Amino acid sequence: MRIYNTLTQKKEEFVPIEEGKVRIYVCGPTVYNYIHIGNARPAIVFDTLRRYLEYKGYEVNYVSNFTDVDDKIIKKAQEEGIAASEISERYIKEFRTDMDALNVKEATFHPKATEEIGDMIRMIETLIKKGHAYVKNGTVYYRTRSFKEYGKLSKKNIDDLEAGIRIAVSEEKEDPMDFVLWKPKKEGEPSWSSPWGDGRPGWHIECSVMSAKYLGEEIDIHAGGEDLIFPHHENEIAQSEAASGKPFARYWMHNAFLNIDNKKMSKSVGNFFTVREICEQYPPQVVRFFMLNAHYRSPLNFSKDLMGAAANSLTRILTSVGQLEFLLQSGTLKEGSPATEETEFMKETDALQEKFNQSMEDDLNTADAIAAIFEIVKLANTNCKGNSSKAFVQYVKDKIIALCDILGIKVHQEEELLEEEIDKLIEERQTARKNKNFALADQIRDQLLEKGILLEDTREGVKWKRK
Repeated sequence: MRIYNTLTQKKEEFVPIEEGKVRIYVCGPTVYNYIHIGNARPAIVFDTLRRYLEYKGYEVNYVSNFTDVDDKIIKKAQEEGIAASEISERYIKEFRTDMDALNVKEATFHPKATEEIGDMIRMIETLIKKGHAYVKNGTVYYRTRSFKEYGKLSKKNIDDLEAGIRIAVSEEKEDPMDFVLWKPKKEGEPSWSSPWGDGRPGWHIECSVMSAKYLGEEIDIHAGGEDLIFPHHENEIAQSEAASGKPFARYWMHNAFLNIDNKKMSKSVGNFFTVREICEQYPPQVVRFFMLNAHYRSPLNFSKDLMGAAANSLTRILTSVGQLEFLLQSGTLKEGSPATEETEFMKETDALQEKFNQSMEDDLNTADAIAAIFEIVKLANTNCKGNSSKAFVQYVKDKIIALCDILGIKVHQEEELLEEEIDKLIEERQTARKNKNFALADQIRDQLLEKGILLEDTREGVKWKRK
């Protein structure tokens, strides 16, 4: 497999550090609200990468963090008059709900920043001892110029960088480009004790520490949106490599931005949408399918017309699989071995599977991979008939399902629950919660989720809607 490496700015053959195993770190969300539709793109893209690597036989250790302490989380907590941890836990739950709807697999590890503070303190101590960090009035700064290769990912020259690019200017700093590793406590904010006084970690140190803990000091792939290249990923490299003395990540993968009607998504422009809002308008599988219809490094434009086109395209696949299933259940298909002509069609299907594989091997080209699936669908629609052999129809159907599964596209439609069945299960869940049987309550919620029913606990009671 060839991967475009942001670090070298070219496609490179993927060679894992350890044969048969792949270590991937993907920067996760800051959990202060529902995730927006732009956040869904890296989640879907790199979940697809993981699925393809697993399809190839790799054992994938996939780590994606939760930033559960942050200025935005604290601000929202203060506005609501509750603890910051309540905000983060609320939106971690909602994030998991959105990811499940989009058929994004649960990470191997989903560490929370607040549970890794001790290791962050230890890495900061190491950086101080090695001369890469310094303390000023309870704040610990990273000495950026001490890392000679700073800028190697973003291709920025530190001398050319202007002070203040997403980095607060402070008179305490030795250099305007130095960034915070540890910040002192402020009144009313969560804090932890440290050798430099009570406080909390900076954003960048979190990922360096969690990546090292759950994947090791050297990892295969580090991924995220292109907006994270600088300063976040650049700072991660500086911290991690200065602390360990080893290369941090072999391959860096970044997805391009998602625009709304050809404009950058912005609350001020009024084109800011959460995944939850979009999934109320379109089935989550359509959202996922839409995201994969473009190469991950290409900018993607989100619009009603394009979403409508994606829905129609996905329907073609679902309809084809449904028709194949109907034929298999019809009782009209021939038993025994496929006919000679059918055998040739099966070979053609195999060739299209190889075309799918080649597309995925070429820097995860999901757009071309989907095109290969459509060619199999066309073959199925043209050649699978009521008098075909059962073996042939089953073969083609299994092939479509297998390739869609690699992309995380579900082709089987779940049988919908009736409203009265939903209401009954919700009532059972409420009873379980009153009896403090939270395990049963969670089980019922998960059962409903599997059937495409999303629950929302509100002050007015439990509300539900279909995915």
